[in-house]
Amino acid sequence: MSQTFDALEIRTPAERESALLAALPAQIAHAKKSSPAFAALLADVDPASVTTRAALAKLPVIRKSELQERQQAARAAGGNVFGGFSAIGFGGAMPRVFASPGPIYEPEGTGKDYWRMARAIYAAGFRPGELIHNSFSYHFVPAGSMMETGAHAMGCSVFPGGTGQTEQQVQAMAELQPAGYIGTPSFLKIILEKALEMGVALPSVKKAMFGGEAYPPSLRDWFTAHGVAGYQCYATADLGLIAYETPAREGLVLDEGVIVEIVRPGTGDPVAEGEVGELVVTTLNPDYPLIRFGTGDLSAVLPGPCPTGRTNTRIKGWMGRADQTTKIRGMFVHPKQVDEVVKRFPGLQRARLVVSGEMANDVMTLKVEAAQSDDTLATRIGEAIRDVTKLRGTVEVLSPGSLPNDGKVIDDIRSYK
Repeated sequence: MSQTFDALEIRTPAERESALLAALPAQIAHAKKSSPAFAALLADVDPASVTTRAALAKLPVIRKSELQERQQAARAAGGNVFGGFSAIGFGGAMPRVFASPGPIYEPEGTGKDYWRMARAIYAAGFRPGELIHNSFSYHFVPAGSMMETGAHAMGCSVFPGGTGQTEQQVQAMAELQPAGYIGTPSFLKIILEKALEMGVALPSVKKAMFGGEAYPPSLRDWFTAHGVAGYQCYATADLGLIAYETPAREGLVLDEGVIVEIVRPGTGDPVAEGEVGELVVTTLNPDYPLIRFGTGDLSAVLPGPCPTGRTNTRIKGWMGRADQTTKIRGMFVHPKQVDEVVKRFPGLQRARLVVSGEMANDVMTLKVEAAQSDDTLATRIGEAIRDVTKLRGTVEVLSPGSLPNDGKVIDDIRSYK
């Protein structure tokens, strides 16, 4: 049986890029026509002109906070509960509606494998004709439905275990003998430990696909020691599948149905390959056509193809949060403000605002990389800091490559004791 889900995974990078960019103008046109929010946000954009990544990078980034604000404002005014972002309405085209913390409401369309999870489930080792024990939540949030519809699209049966009731979970696994588990890694660990405590063997559970939590190497090793090969996926309620782990265990391979950019936190500007930044995703989903949606998560592109033969771009996985806004001396400072300071000085490269000291005695230091400097550069940058943030700060000018490549624009190291 094939080790890849379909032929899309082994296209040449050039074929894939051509297909994605060919689909992009139509998706933007569709978003403008069918989504009132994007009709306003992209009012001055000619969809036919957005045929390159450079053109895409000129469009505004829509972050989750803005989506939530627009939804709340629309609901308060008695308008569209989705803030005008959904291209479909209640009824046959939208069988279910979910809520994520905020709340943010997400539509589910009728398309087969609407959230595109089958690809990740297949990469985790599941095959058609198997039974999967799904312990993601089936209420409020879409996680349970995301995995179930993906499993069904792949030809698997699903036991909707949901969360809690650990002893009943063990009993169901012992009697139904599923091929594996889908859910959070921490809950499967609890189930397996409960099974050991009860003296119940679960010999059929040999594979798992995890999401919703970090999956560190120590936990992976724990599952391996207990006979379970677990793989992780990266998906969100807004976008569906973004990337997934393969048996190579070298980063996460991007899904075939999204266009992913990595941008400098607080901006929409793409970073150099390999540099850590915020994941910004454009989905080709016609029902919920999010264009340049900022996930708020940090990651970086890995060089080269996956050893499994999959040719899509790989990312390192989740590396933290991009929203590093902090309050200094009673004023909020945002990554976008740091970027604004840097852009006033063309010779500057990366920058990091370090906030140190103790609360109520803050010290703000902007560390910048510059290939060339003079005696006045630090002073001029300091004046720009005060102009942009309304706060005084010191400046350290460093040589290129001095700052860590970890995506941090604001590093708050204050003592909160």
